Amino acid sequence: MDRERIFGEVRDNLEVVISRNSALGESLWEAFTGLHPADIAIFLGTISRDDGQNLFAQLPTNLKTSVFEELSDLMKVDVLASLSDGEKLEAFRALSTDELADVFDHLSDEDLKKYLNMLAKDVREGVISILQFEPDSAGGIMTTDVLTIMGGFTVDQAIKLLQRVQPRQEIHQQMFVVDKDHNLLGYITLQDLVLHKPQERISDFMKKNELVVRADDDQETVAKEMVHYGLIAVPVVSDSNTFLGVIAGEELVDVLVEEAEEDVQRMASLPPMKYPYFEISFWRLLYLRGYVLVAFMIAETFSGELLRFYEGTMKIGILFSFLPILMSAGGNSGSQTSAVVIQGMASGELTFGNLFRLLRREIIISSTLSLMLGAISFGRAYWVGGSLMECYAIGISLALVVLLASMLGNVIPFVLRKFNIDPAFSAGPLLATFMDILGILIYCHVSGYLLSSLL
Repeated sequence: MDRERIFGEVRDNLEVVISRNSALGESLWEAFTGLHPADIAIFLGTISRDDGQNLFAQLPTNLKTSVFEELSDLMKVDVLASLSDGEKLEAFRALSTDELADVFDHLSDEDLKKYLNMLAKDVREGVISILQFEPDSAGGIMTTDVLTIMGGFTVDQAIKLLQRVQPRQEIHQQMFVVDKDHNLLGYITLQDLVLHKPQERISDFMKKNELVVRADDDQETVAKEMVHYGLIAVPVVSDSNTFLGVIAGEELVDVLVEEAEEDVQRMASLPPMKYPYFEISFWRLLYLRGYVLVAFMIAETFSGELLRFYEGTMKIGILFSFLPILMSAGGNSGSQTSAVVIQGMASGELTFGNLFRLLRREIIISSTLSLMLGAISFGRAYWVGGSLMECYAIGISLALVVLLASMLGNVIPFVLRKFNIDPAFSAGPLLATFMDILGILIYCHVSGYLLSSLL
């Protein structure tokens, strides 16, 4: 039975599955608990909060811990209340220090104090050290469960240390070297320990770190740098160069996914929604989506005012029938250009350093596109029977609107970045609404000027 089919049957027979008082309930329960923990966690997030907690509470103890690891941070907080103290400890042991910090960041002060007291001293200190940083900073996403090697160690001493503590595989592929004061010196790899003689000192062959980040650096900036240099791990240090932790490949993937999701939401002029859809309350979701739409609707009323002001002009011939084409061309060309620029800025290809080079290139491209589309609209207007001056008004207006929209699509992302606003906000409804108003203003003004003799 495939996963989606199991999900559908369990959802349709949820009460039977929870009670397990029939052959059908037992059969579906067996199929459900046979799924991968990540799949079970996804399903729990798609049903009601109470049903999810009830279903989770009945999972076998060993499976419960594995599923707990896969739950979202908010769901982890919800199910903790239903666990016994022993199960809580098992759940906490299954999480790394940085994962625990992410969960504890959502707790009330009372619960935070209670759960911190349940942790071992070293784990508790690690969680507290991470909680002092902003969640979106390098310190907020770093892993502190990291093995470090003293620069004065020999290869033989380092290998014996590895054998004794047996760190996690993804961490000890690259090990960071520190001095006696825990200041970062460099790094070595497992390959280095194999290739060098047992009596050699680590400090003699350690490598210099290609990238070192500060604890308060933004996670998006760190992720871009890691991708740029092709790194699977970077060290995080304090302002005094004290080694604090590591951002590894797992955290890098999480950051890239999170930032991509936020960019998509910003392109729809939505503030970033940090939590899964079903974990956001109805009223919160209504507010996040509603106030943006209301703001754009109010802004669009200026379009109506402009049309009323130029009502006499728009009633001439075929001008009014071409208004949707002009508004669509402006919004489409602006959104298309801004999407290209935003993607280039995200990859690091487009920066303030090459802004003028970009603008020189885009002026030629945008001008060519505007002339081409203007000529097509001129021909279309002439074909449907418009007068020569009407065709000129339509063609010139559309060319100007496309040129302006394309140039704004290039410039606005850089302006937003200058004021520390995510450039992704410039795509989608924001630029389209802005161009609707400007497009109508240009169309009415150009038409009024060219057709003034007919008014």
